[in-house]
Amino acid sequence: MIRLIKKGLMFGNLVHISSPALVERYNRALQHLAGKTTALTDFHVDISGYSPEVGIELEDELYLNPNGVNRQFILLTTEQKRAPLLNVKFSTSRDILREFIEMNEAQLFALTATDAVAGELVNSVIKLTTPRDLLNLRKIEVEADTAGGTLRKAQQLAGMVERFKTEEDAWFDDVLIAKMIETAKETGDVTRNPVRLRHTAFEQRNFWTAHFDGLYLFPDLDHPAVICMGARPDDMPIKYVFGPSQRNQIAKFLDYNDLVEPIVKARGVDAAAILQQKMDFLTIAAAADADVDLSGLDRSDMRRLARNHADRLPEAYHGLAQLLRWATDGGRWPRITSDHPAYFYTLRAADTPNRDLVNMLLAELAPLDPRQLFICHKELFYKTYTNWPEAKKAYVADFLAREYQVDKAGARAALFGHEPDMSGNDRGSETVIARVGPWGAVGRD
Repeated sequence: MIRLIKKGLMFGNLVHISSPALVERYNRALQHLAGKTTALTDFHVDISGYSPEVGIELEDELYLNPNGVNRQFILLTTEQKRAPLLNVKFSTSRDILREFIEMNEAQLFALTATDAVAGELVNSVIKLTTPRDLLNLRKIEVEADTAGGTLRKAQQLAGMVERFKTEEDAWFDDVLIAKMIETAKETGDVTRNPVRLRHTAFEQRNFWTAHFDGLYLFPDLDHPAVICMGARPDDMPIKYVFGPSQRNQIAKFLDYNDLVEPIVKARGVDAAAILQQKMDFLTIAAAADADVDLSGLDRSDMRRLARNHADRLPEAYHGLAQLLRWATDGGRWPRITSDHPAYFYTLRAADTPNRDLVNMLLAELAPLDPRQLFICHKELFYKTYTNWPEAKKAYVADFLAREYQVDKAGARAALFGHEPDMSGNDRGSETVIARVGPWGAVGRD
């Protein structure tokens, strides 16, 4: 992992906390939330305020996420909105935190000028006991206040001001007036500058969770389903529950809900280059298992590796090669069924609100593409990375640092962005695809 950290591929974009004032505020908030403090004077935090260094010190990587369900957060600066979320348990958590910060940025900027804002992503479940409980996590509410209770006191002051304005004898209530003055010293003038946080309730519709060995829940679709990566749960109140070996059923689910499209159908992307890179990754996986030096490879080297290790190349490689020949040379249209190991490598998410979640699922179904795995499912990338041969670790880390880190937005757009068709003529592939579905594998019977 040191290689990834040095190249900015792990713990990148964390916010550095070194000011004694910020450390002291962090400790007040941490004490308020978890009854703990840190002795560190220098550490980094993610968007939620979680620090990997503090996690190591406390020997608890979930010190801000008890039971992995109701994630707590500490905001020291609104700049945390640009940071990643570590130890992800739900795919929606970072989006909720970022949207909350952006919707309340001015208020949070003012509040964090003098104190830390501490809070929690609250739902109706305190602890998950069965997969069925996940379907109760439909609404997430953000509860937040400063460690000193500024918002709570501001609300109290607003109530006292209202009493002062409406109650007949309030002008003569010395206790009320004194309490108003004392509270206003901490909150400021709430009549001119009301301190309120808005947009604190979020719908959690379709999502991924790390719980129960990894589940993708799609209850909010025309054809709902759950896709489990571990043991198949038997108590889910959804008719269709698929495991990773049920490739045809998963393919039908994705097709019925119009969630995917073939890469060769995608607009505004170089499909041939994407397919070639996927083939290169499969070549690297085969060569790395043979303990081959993978440094300084060019295109001719990659072809040589593929030839020399042809017997080690996975079947997915040959399916992608057929598709690449069709896309570049007008070769024969390949019939790649959902049973074919190349099938999920040939797809990307369609332009729907579930795009990121579907790309995450596809990355897990096509794990030999480390670029998509890193971009779409970092938790799984880090987990699988630890088991790779050293040669593959070095190659992938160098590739990601060279090809992805320098232009993250551009790389995502090239791989997963969506543009409308402006040409109207693309070698007739639309006609073929419309006739046979993505690859002719998924019937609608």
